[in-house]
Amino acid sequence: MRLAGMIWTILPILFLAAAVVAQSPQVRVTVYNNNLALVHETRQMDLPKPTGVCSFRDVAAYIDPTSVHFKSVSNAAAVRVLEQNFEYDLVSAEKILQRYIDQSVRLMPKQGSPIEGKLLSTGGNIVVQAADNSIRILNNSEIVATDLPKLPDGLITRPTLVWQIQNNGPASQTVEVSYMTSGMSWHAEYVGVLDANDQNLDLNAWVSIDNNSGATFKDAKLLLVAGDVHRAERPMPQPMRKSVQMEMMAAAPDFEEKEFFEYHLYTLTRSATLKDHQQKQIELFPSARTPVTKEYTYDGMRNPKKVNVTITLKNKKENGLGIALPAGKVRLYKPEGDAQVLVGEDAIDHTPRDEEVRLNVGDAFDIVGERQQMSYRQVGDRASEEKVKVTLRNHKDVAISVIVVEHLGGDWKITESTLQHKKKDAQTAEWRMPVAARGEANLEYTVFRTW
Repeated sequence: MRLAGMIWTILPILFLAAAVVAQSPQVRVTVYNNNLALVHETRQMDLPKPTGVCSFRDVAAYIDPTSVHFKSVSNAAAVRVLEQNFEYDLVSAEKILQRYIDQSVRLMPKQGSPIEGKLLSTGGNIVVQAADNSIRILNNSEIVATDLPKLPDGLITRPTLVWQIQNNGPASQTVEVSYMTSGMSWHAEYVGVLDANDQNLDLNAWVSIDNNSGATFKDAKLLLVAGDVHRAERPMPQPMRKSVQMEMMAAAPDFEEKEFFEYHLYTLTRSATLKDHQQKQIELFPSARTPVTKEYTYDGMRNPKKVNVTITLKNKKENGLGIALPAGKVRLYKPEGDAQVLVGEDAIDHTPRDEEVRLNVGDAFDIVGERQQMSYRQVGDRASEEKVKVTLRNHKDVAISVIVVEHLGGDWKITESTLQHKKKDAQTAEWRMPVAARGEANLEYTVFRTW
């Protein structure tokens, strides 16, 4: 069902007194990781004198009205906000018809003459009472157009902040407005390409900004905060996701990174337009080559057959990095002919400079582990002795080294072992086992526990 052309021509007319924007607003958007953004706008506006109502349109639909801050830059002492309202009852055909319940309407069906009468209901079907008190029930699909005299009061076309202002200064002033909104977040995405020998990694990073706030921010100054910001209130409701438009911005790195309070701040040095229902990707830093170490780890107590593969790198300046890495997903590729093949992916947490990054890539296909308990005996009421054998079979054409991990509870001591072990922590022992190409290696150890 559609409304008659006369209705559509009056939809942009608001019941509120409109603020006159004399110049393009200046917008700054600070986006956090956890569905939160801070919007700061500066606009030139005409304020009523000495008191009156003004409106501030195009705010985010998921704004937190309690976070709004209004300030006159031109003359702060002369302007006072007496009352603030957030109007979000947006225009729709259904809402317009609901406002005309018990009033006269004129409907144009697909067939037959126009129908006039009092509108009784719009829920599912349209119910109209004619002048002779007869009732006509029509399905929505039967109606071609509905003629109504005007737009009902109380409906607006865009979410709007409305202020009751007391103004003792000039009418035209520059004002600052800031507010918090949900529906916006960002995360990092990393792409790494290993070399032929798995010794170096070409790593670059992108940031993805999701805007589902219900507003578009044109030519905004963009800031990204990396870190876990505590919030006292319950999280604001998540907006319903619609179709997302993705925009890739592949250019020279434009982000400046610095420490900010206990977080890290990434500032885009150029303006960017954040459209509603859009995911924008911007390069965080260009490709950087860094040395990496590939390690094999066998944890037979958790996975008796599989040997895990990890890629480890140091986030240091001398290794080509040395910058604060925000949390995100890392995808690792390796060239194969003219193409690149995905070899694994993992997620990293916020990682400061000079810290180690350890990526879980997957399980090795050609390395098989086996763990056997060879003997166990109780020694008294609070002690035991256990003998364990670990076997690794390497079907690769090159020799490898595997880290064997064993989780040992209680107060333990390795009394016998065919290889030297390392006590990683109070619960964990590690061995480094060399395994020849297409060969097999065994580890046997005895552990004595008390508790």
